[in-house]
Amino acid sequence: WYLLCKKSWVVSVLYRAFISYSHADAKWASWLMRRLESYRVPANLVGSKGRDGPIPAKLGKFFRDRDELPSAGNLGKTINDALEKSNALIVICSTTSARSQWVNAEIEAFRQKGNEDTIFSFIVDGDPASRDPEIAAFPYALLKPNIEGEPEREPLAADARKEGDGRERAFIKLVAGLLGVGFDDLAQREAQQRHKRMAIITGASLLGMTLAVVLAVTAYVARNDAERRQGQAEDIIGFMLGDLRKNLTKVGRLDLMRSVDDKATGYFATLDPRDLSDRALEEQARSLTGIGEVRVNEGNHKEAMTAFREAHARTTTLYQRAPKNGQRLFDLAQAEYWIGYVAWQQGRYDDAKIWLSKYRDSGIKLAAMDRRNFAWQKEPAYGYQTLAVLNQSIGNNDAAKKSMQAVRILYVDWLKKYPEDLQLKYEDADNASWLGNIEFDQGNLELAESYFKENDKAIQENGRRDPKNAKWQEYRLNSLQLLIDVQVKRGELESARANNLIALEIAEVLTNQDKSNNVWQVSLGVSEYWNALLSDQNKAESANASVSTLSSAHAIEPKNENLSRWLVRALVLQGQLNLADGETDRALQFARQAAEINEPFWKALPNEKNQLSKAQVLILKAEIFLKMNQQKEAVSSLNEAVALLRDSNKSELSFARLDDLVRALELLGQKEKAAEYRLRLKAAGFVALQAYP
Repeated sequence: WYLLCKKSWVVSVLYRAFISYSHADAKWASWLMRRLESYRVPANLVGSKGRDGPIPAKLGKFFRDRDELPSAGNLGKTINDALEKSNALIVICSTTSARSQWVNAEIEAFRQKGNEDTIFSFIVDGDPASRDPEIAAFPYALLKPNIEGEPEREPLAADARKEGDGRERAFIKLVAGLLGVGFDDLAQREAQQRHKRMAIITGASLLGMTLAVVLAVTAYVARNDAERRQGQAEDIIGFMLGDLRKNLTKVGRLDLMRSVDDKATGYFATLDPRDLSDRALEEQARSLTGIGEVRVNEGNHKEAMTAFREAHARTTTLYQRAPKNGQRLFDLAQAEYWIGYVAWQQGRYDDAKIWLSKYRDSGIKLAAMDRRNFAWQKEPAYGYQTLAVLNQSIGNNDAAKKSMQAVRILYVDWLKKYPEDLQLKYEDADNASWLGNIEFDQGNLELAESYFKENDKAIQENGRRDPKNAKWQEYRLNSLQLLIDVQVKRGELESARANNLIALEIAEVLTNQDKSNNVWQVSLGVSEYWNALLSDQNKAESANASVSTLSSAHAIEPKNENLSRWLVRALVLQGQLNLADGETDRALQFARQAAEINEPFWKALPNEKNQLSKAQVLILKAEIFLKMNQQKEAVSSLNEAVALLRDSNKSELSFARLDDLVRALELLGQKEKAAEYRLRLKAAGFVALQAYP
């Protein structure tokens, strides 16, 4: 009976594993199969107990489909037979395999056998933490509940990427899984086998080494000299990335900061990886973080993300080497924050939440390491504040307000201890501005204005006390633009105009100082928008300037959601001005351009703000159609806008929708329905800039 069962198993299990891959990863599949089939198990493991019985000397045969799969909707007979006769499944995970119909089909077919524990992932590309289909590494079939119905889980994987385990370590991890032995055990046996080979080589080389003693002494002296020079170079690099960079940040010179980063990158490129000390790795990680920050300000999110991910790989390695070293955890936390921030700016909210939660958790660990280190104590507050802002940006205002108020209490206590700390004062003021944003969204305009004034006053004071620091000018510009928005909503137009003149002057100075700073370009475009809206003359000229500036910034940073909304807003204003001048064709052209920019964001991220942008474009189109006597098209656009503005998963519509909803209902002649919303606007102290129709 035993022999019969054994014979049956031999017939049914022909392959050690089936290698599933996208044909874009064929080189990886070929390399992996060649390595697996030629791999020799360490002699001291052969015959010991593995998952499938005694461990053999070699792994055996592997199946890799070398041909393109059939165009029909199912797997071919050859593939199904091979899957049935394979003891395990190896999935080569990458951005292409994650989207491959056939890789996912092969995983599903293998899972039907019930062998969940013999599915192994080998990551060669993509982000294993992401669920964004553009950059995710894992095929969706790997993440689905298993046949027992257990929920989604992230597969255990060997990560062959440079920032992961690396190719060789990942290979050993995969072999350990196939043999059913611990990774450390296999790695140790591998090391022992290498040591034996080295012992033989060493014995044969003793004579030669004796003859080389004189050369070795010379090399030792030379190496000491090289280490001394490397130490001096690292001191210079440390200064460049530390004090020099801080001073350049103060004057806002992105161009010089970029030169510093390029010099540092060039130096690191000359080093042999074997010669990289921990200190050099630390400086390299900080250099990459600095490069990423510059790229963010330039609006180059793709290159910024690459730099931050490389910084994260190095800081992770350093922290794993010394988990009690707080500075290394701090550097790791910064990389986590920036990866989350860039994902946020790209509108990938789920990824942003994952990374920003990691940042918060690292901050909590850091604060616990040293209660006397005030900089570390602030990290959890930053983490909670960042998540609160993320919540606010997706319309979860109640959760955002609760977190922000809790953070503000901490700052009240800290400012009592450090009343002269300008950065601390700014951070407290920044919290006030975010609370103002939340109150603004909820229609508490007077309270929002008081928060924004508090923020602006604190930043002005910092600017007076530290006049050579350009960042206070940038922050003042942001604080003024928040204040202008709420003053316009409250009908305080003279105050809004006066504040915008200051904002416009600051924006022009900053952008003339560094035209590559895309953040400053956006701020200039926003100031030009307010100038067009609030001025009594040259409205069209200011509107054109705003659209031109924001369009240039958008061309650099097309996935920036906030920038895209401002460009839509400017285009709608330009369309309204053309409509007022009777230029209906030109107005319709701007409306269509605005819709074209808004639509991809609306489809990918149908959040509160993108919903409002879409409705505003529809209302402009309706007003144009009415002027063109196209009644049917106008009513259709208005009904769509009203449906959008009334569509909410909350019991009460958000305040930001009310003005546009009233306008749309009035245009439809539904005055009674509009009246209840007008009452809410009036109670909030809202004054419409443009009379209702």
